[in-house]
Amino acid sequence: MTYPLNPLVYSKEVEVEPIRAGFGRGLKIAGEHNENVVALCADLTESTQMHLFKEAFPKRFIEIGIAEQNLVTVASGLARAGKIPFTSSYAAFSPGRNWEQIRTTATLNNQPVKVVGSHAGVSVGPDGATHQMLEDIAIMRVLPNMVVIAPGDSLEAEKATLALAENGKPSYLRLAREKTPIFSTKESPFEIGKAYVLKEGEDVTLLGTGTMTYHLLNAAKLLEEKGVNAEVVHVPTIKPLDEKTILASARKTGRVVTAEEAQAAGGFGSAVTEFLSTVLPMPVKRIGIEDRFGESGAPNELMEYFGLTGEKLVPQIEAFIEEMPRYHQA
Repeated sequence: MTYPLNPLVYSKEVEVEPIRAGFGRGLKIAGEHNENVVALCADLTESTQMHLFKEAFPKRFIEIGIAEQNLVTVASGLARAGKIPFTSSYAAFSPGRNWEQIRTTATLNNQPVKVVGSHAGVSVGPDGATHQMLEDIAIMRVLPNMVVIAPGDSLEAEKATLALAENGKPSYLRLAREKTPIFSTKESPFEIGKAYVLKEGEDVTLLGTGTMTYHLLNAAKLLEEKGVNAEVVHVPTIKPLDEKTILASARKTGRVVTAEEAQAAGGFGSAVTEFLSTVLPMPVKRIGIEDRFGESGAPNELMEYFGLTGEKLVPQIEAFIEEMPRYHQA
C-alpha cells in the first residue's frame, strides 16, 4: 500500500499543527455521523480540543470536573447503555490517575470507552515532569481488550478518532500538545492495526510511533547522505501491532531501531521486541526516555536534550549499525 507523504516533509516550510487539533475535528465529525457519540471531559475542554464537540452538541457533552476516576466510570456506564463515549484529559491524569477504573469498568467489561490522553511526552515542555506523561504506553498496552494508538500528526489523529468511533473496543488515543510537522496527507491511509512503510531501505528498519516518525524520516535522510539506506515504518497502532509489516521489514534489513516519546521500558519498543523475539529473534535498539522523568523547558529544547530529534537520532542509529551485524535467518 502506497503512503503519500507531504511534499514539504523535509522542508522548513512544512505545515505544523497540534496533533490534538485533529482529534477535536475528528470528534465533531464523528458526532455528526452518529448521534450515539458522546463526550466527557475533566475540566480541560479547550486544552484537549473537545470544545468543538461541546459547541456543536451541548446536550451530548458532560463536564465531569477534576474527577478523572469518575470520568471513565461514568463513560463506562454510558457505553453499557449503548453510547460511544470519548473521555479527555491530560495523559498524566487519564490514564495516569484513573488506570484502575479504566481496567475495572472499561476493559474488564469490554466496553467501548475511548480514553483520550492529551499532552503526552516531553514535548509538553514547560509544564515539567509532573505533566509529561511518559509511562502511558506501557500501562495501557498491557490491559486486555485495549487498543492503543499514537497518531503521527494532526491529519492522522482526525482519521484515528473517526476509526475509534466505529471500532467497538475500549481504546486509548495518545496525543501531543505542541504543534508538530504534518508528514502525511489527506489521502494517506489509516486503519487500526496497520503500519505503513514511508521510505524503502535495506540497511536498517526504523520503526516510529506518534511524534517520532517525523524525526525518523529526518534521521533517514541524514543517514542517506552518509551512505546508510534506512527503511522507515510508521506504526500508529501500538496495540494490536501490524506484525506482518514489521516482520517483513525486519527480515529484509536484519536490524531494527524503535523510537518513541515515552519511557523505553515497557512501551512501543518493548512491544516490538516481544513480538520479534518469538518469530525472528534479533537485536533491537529501543530509543526513548531512559528510566527518568522529564524536565521543564522549551519543547524543541527538550526533544533535543533527550536525543529525540532527527539530528540526535543519527549517531545512536549509526552506533547500533556499527555494533550489530545484520541478522540473516537460516
